[in-house]
Amino acid sequence: MTKFKDYHRNIKVRIAHIFFSDIIAGAIMPFLAIYFANHYGAKVAGLLLLMNVCIGMFVGLYGGYYADLVGRKKLMVIAAVIRTIAFVVMAAANSPWMTSPELTYVMTILIGASFGLDGPAAEAMLIDITKPKERKGVFSLIYWSFNLAFTLGSIGGALMFQHYLFELLIFITVSTLIATLLIVFFIEETLKVKEAPKQKHVLKHMYTSYKEVASDKVFISFVLAGMLLQSLELHLENYIAVRLYAEMPEQSFFHFTFSGVEMLGFLKAENTIIVVLLTLYITRWITKYHEGRTLLSSIVVYTIGYSVVSYSNNIWVLFIFMFFATVGELMRVPIQQEYLASIPTEDKRSAYLAVNGMLFYGAMMISSMFITLGSFLSNEMMSAFIFGSGMVAFIILFRLIPDLELRKKSASQK
Repeated sequence: MTKFKDYHRNIKVRIAHIFFSDIIAGAIMPFLAIYFANHYGAKVAGLLLLMNVCIGMFVGLYGGYYADLVGRKKLMVIAAVIRTIAFVVMAAANSPWMTSPELTYVMTILIGASFGLDGPAAEAMLIDITKPKERKGVFSLIYWSFNLAFTLGSIGGALMFQHYLFELLIFITVSTLIATLLIVFFIEETLKVKEAPKQKHVLKHMYTSYKEVASDKVFISFVLAGMLLQSLELHLENYIAVRLYAEMPEQSFFHFTFSGVEMLGFLKAENTIIVVLLTLYITRWITKYHEGRTLLSSIVVYTIGYSVVSYSNNIWVLFIFMFFATVGELMRVPIQQEYLASIPTEDKRSAYLAVNGMLFYGAMMISSMFITLGSFLSNEMMSAFIFGSGMVAFIILFRLIPDLELRKKSASQK
């Protein structure tokens, strides 16, 4: 395995950039549902966040398309500058001098769009500069860095969100500025861009680029299953967050008193700490077993964990089943990623990865809709829907595994 010191400079800078960016994400993103539910009610909050996700997804399609035309760094710099300005304005909109949820929402849209704009470019940049034998180590390190940063951000957000929101946003703004400076001054362009031809019908060209990918039924089914599974985790910062805030009574836990907001932050932190500490161990452990059966078993554990967390208000139950949900995640992710790597044809890899990148936005749409749905349905019904989402993904993957195994075998022979 390649040593860290031997990695391309962009990889090292990108890992630092991810660390600062995901501290930001952990500190504010899980609490936005609570913020807007406070100001507008749960029904409207769900629709607002759904609209935000739709905009981010649309911008992400353009970002994936233009990353191959204008270069990676240019899009990353534009997105970073937009993000920095948006957080400055958001801090001002929640300062001692004014409170404007309307302005905060507009800035939330800009922030979501900026992540959609530079996400495909940043991922493509890493693929540009890594050799196949390096990628497993690079992406494992990025996954670890992301979770460590999200832990710190979640704890900080949980402690500061209710009473120190302005100070929290100032900290986020400074972190965003540092991340932006890293991109501007230390990232190198990795794509040799020729002068891009002017295209009159951009949407038509995008449609043509993605048409072949959409015709791959195995891949589209695989993405659908992944979207449903990802939505379970995202319910924690959407429907579950709003439910805990509204319903969970203050409880003592080892001489500490937890409210619903604090519980949310510590559940996110528990998830991330377990990932940081157990990723290597569980990855080694699952290699001893058949990948298809392990994947299906992990989905059951993962789904039961989040279904119980979506219903219970008891601190002990929440912590215990968050542990099960996280172990299921750690069993699932490396196998799911390995299957994903075997699906695309080499000449269409970027297009496949761009479509797979939409998985997160689709999962966000589902989890945003659940906030609104939760204002109409009982907790029992919502937990049943969450459990059902996981089981639909289980059935899809159960049927896909023979095809996935064939593709993996075919890819290994090339």
